[in-house]
Amino acid sequence: MKKNNILNSLKEAGVVAVIRGETKEEALKASRAIINGGMKGIELTFTVPQADQVIAELIAEYANDPDIVIGAGTVLDATTARLAIMAGAQFVVSPCFDVETAKICNLYQIPYLPGCMTITEMKTALTYGVDIIKLFPGSAFGPSIVKTFKAPIPYLNIMPTGGVSLENMEDWFKAGVVCVGVGGNLLAPAATGGFAKVTEIAKQYMEKYQEIKVK
Repeated sequence: MKKNNILNSLKEAGVVAVIRGETKEEALKASRAIINGGMKGIELTFTVPQADQVIAELIAEYANDPDIVIGAGTVLDATTARLAIMAGAQFVVSPCFDVETAKICNLYQIPYLPGCMTITEMKTALTYGVDIIKLFPGSAFGPSIVKTFKAPIPYLNIMPTGGVSLENMEDWFKAGVVCVGVGGNLLAPAATGGFAKVTEIAKQYMEKYQEIKVK
C-alpha cells in the first residue's frame, strides 16, 4: 500500500525537481524555493554534500503536507539507497539500473526509478519490480521515442529526465510519459543565490503542467 501511495503521489506531482547544489544549505534553500513555487516532487541528489541530512530535514519540515513527495537521486548502489531510505526518502532514483538497489528498495517498499536508455535495460528493470523507468538522458532521444518504447511494452511508465523544458514538456506528456524530471534550467539561478527566481520558474512549470492536465 505504501509503495502504491508514493507512486500515485509522484504521478500526481507531474513534475519532479532534480536538486543539486554545492552545499547542504543551497540544496535546502533551492528545495524550499521550488516547493514555494507549487512543485510537489523533490529528488535530492546524492551529489549534494550531506544529502541524507537534507532529505531528513525536508521530510520533517513538510511532514504535514501529504502531497509533497521527497526522494533521493543519483543513487549508485544499495548502500546509498538504504542510507537514503533510513533518512526518510520516499523514492530512489539512479542514473542507471542496479540490481542490488532494486532489491533493497523492494524490501522497504520504496519505488525505484532507474535510468534506462534501451528496451533491454527497461525489460530487466521491470523484471526486478521497477514501476517507473527514468528515461535518461531524455535529451538523447526526444519525446518521439516514448511511442517506440511503448509499442512492445505498452504498460511502461516513463519519466524522462535531462532535456525536459517548459517548451517541450507538453510534447513529452502527449507522448505518454507519467511524469517528468526537471533540473538544470529550473535550478540555474540558485547557484548565484537567486532563489526567488527559482520559485518563479517553478510556478511557470506548474502552470504549464496544469494546462497540460486539462487538455
